[in-house]
Amino acid sequence: MFDFEEELKKLPARPGVYIMHDGNDTIIYVGKAINLHNRVRSYFRKNIGRGPQIDKMVTQIARFEYIITDSELEALVLENNLIKEYSPRYNTMLKDDKTYPYIKVTVGEAYPRVLFSREMKKDKSRYFGPYTSAAAVKDTIELINKLYMLRTCNRSLPREEGRDRPCLNYHIKQCMAPCQGNIGQEQYRERVEQALDFLNGNYRPILKELEQKMQEASENLEFEDAMKYRDLHNSVKQVAQKQKITDSDGEDKDIIALAADENDAVVQVFFIRDGKLIGREHFYMTHVSGNGRAQILLDFVKQFYAGTPFIPRELMLQEEIEDIAILERWLSTRKGNRVYIRIPKKGTKEKLVELAAKNAALVLSQDKEKIKREEGRTIGAVKEIAALIGVEGISRMEAYDISNISGFANVGSMVVFEKGKPKRSDYRKFKIKTVSGPDDYACMKEVLTRRFVHGMEEQKSLDLKELEKEFGSFTKFPDLILMDGGKGQVNIALEVLKELEINIPVCGMVKDDNHRTRGLYFNNEEIPIDRHSEGFKLVTRVQDEAHRFAIEYHRSLRSKTQVKSVLDDIPGVGPSRRKALMRHFKSIEEIKGAGVEQLAQAPEIPAHIAQGIYDFFHKDKECAEEG
Repeated sequence: MFDFEEELKKLPARPGVYIMHDGNDTIIYVGKAINLHNRVRSYFRKNIGRGPQIDKMVTQIARFEYIITDSELEALVLENNLIKEYSPRYNTMLKDDKTYPYIKVTVGEAYPRVLFSREMKKDKSRYFGPYTSAAAVKDTIELINKLYMLRTCNRSLPREEGRDRPCLNYHIKQCMAPCQGNIGQEQYRERVEQALDFLNGNYRPILKELEQKMQEASENLEFEDAMKYRDLHNSVKQVAQKQKITDSDGEDKDIIALAADENDAVVQVFFIRDGKLIGREHFYMTHVSGNGRAQILLDFVKQFYAGTPFIPRELMLQEEIEDIAILERWLSTRKGNRVYIRIPKKGTKEKLVELAAKNAALVLSQDKEKIKREEGRTIGAVKEIAALIGVEGISRMEAYDISNISGFANVGSMVVFEKGKPKRSDYRKFKIKTVSGPDDYACMKEVLTRRFVHGMEEQKSLDLKELEKEFGSFTKFPDLILMDGGKGQVNIALEVLKELEINIPVCGMVKDDNHRTRGLYFNNEEIPIDRHSEGFKLVTRVQDEAHRFAIEYHRSLRSKTQVKSVLDDIPGVGPSRRKALMRHFKSIEEIKGAGVEQLAQAPEIPAHIAQGIYDFFHKDKECAEEG
């Protein structure tokens, strides 16, 4: 038993990280402290206004542990690492798995290339970014290579010079082919320097050059070349237009602001590089309940800049946060140069922060509406159905369908919807075993019986948790069964449930003469349903999904049966030789078109069998020719 009083006395008055565990020994919170003794003890004092979220967390703490560090900076780094590793329930978490694209110029090579990169490594290359749009980065790289005719291959030059023929880019005049020695290193470097100038935002020289070439080509009646230069000129102007918002000091900085409500928070970041706004991105923060805006901002800065490879010279924040000095030291250490955290109060910078805050509020508002609409389509629709038939507590719904062609290859499908959304991992297929011929009611009875008997057998097991992992779709019974039909289908389901002594509501999806759902059949009564309601749309989706799943399974079985029957009609070809033929030739058409010698090359096919296969597929043709 963990003795809190005794362990609290042992806490050292030193910097470090504390880790809270619940009764299952799961880590539920990680924090840092400049003084572990004071900070950890504060959680267990009464009436100090910690907020409902922290109060709730404290009630779940079964034990705590701590790690001492030499400084608060080390504690900050360790705290970040532990939060990232364990994702504790009560830590505000940054929901972000993005990696940002960079433009990489391999200036360390004899003939440099302009490349797309997701990493910023400490090598001899120059990096531009990070950018928020991978598509924009790729378009820019393509434009630069067209403008300056730089190589895109990965050949090691000049060592491999002349070893192979030039690639397509040379022939379409998009590369000078240094691989053939067509351009010297010095001349090529000049083009690379122009590309670097372009990436630094100096577009005037290339715009002037393209305009001049366009006019010259037009005067010489070389209209195709003139159009090419015109298109390139327009592309450069588009790139330049995206860099309209500028900052006079030309620094790298990130503008950070947030919008938050009781349960959610969105942080908006404007990325400014060389004084130009190159992009923006928003980030979701979870577990924010009970945390103030300053705390959420602090958690974002720690988690985001622990993971991003590029750190700007300045961070512009919406409001004051704790630990600014220690954060500046940490960020400066990571960057290798001094980093400043500012809270602008007036001027252009303050307006940029305000703009970021407005954008964050817009994203939060739009997402709330989106979530509300999605809940209407799903959970709201389930509630409509429940209210319509008078059944409470519906979450999991299962629907069934039968598919066959004149009784051939009878199959059944089971689809599962939970909280109005399809749970495809729980879908199941049934190949009918006891019914031959077109008897949908008998087929449905077999499907339902097998489904629920299987589930009951699983539920008898002592280790139910393990079974739910492996057989979740059968172990867990539905709150409502939806049958693709009216009274007849419903009665079949009720009959099976009665025999098995299972009590589950069964509802039929009644169709009109055009095979469209017109209402629900429940408790011997047809209940009309509003065709424009979300409940009606959900019923239609469930019905369509059960039908689609059954038809796809039937189609796959039918095609397999057809392949099997064609080959199995050939004397001397059994299951083993059939498999060998299909592995070797991939399709029936290839087998039909093969000669005797080709057939004999397949494993397990001797010459006399090969002749028999050939004769089988060609006898009808020979008879026709003779006739």
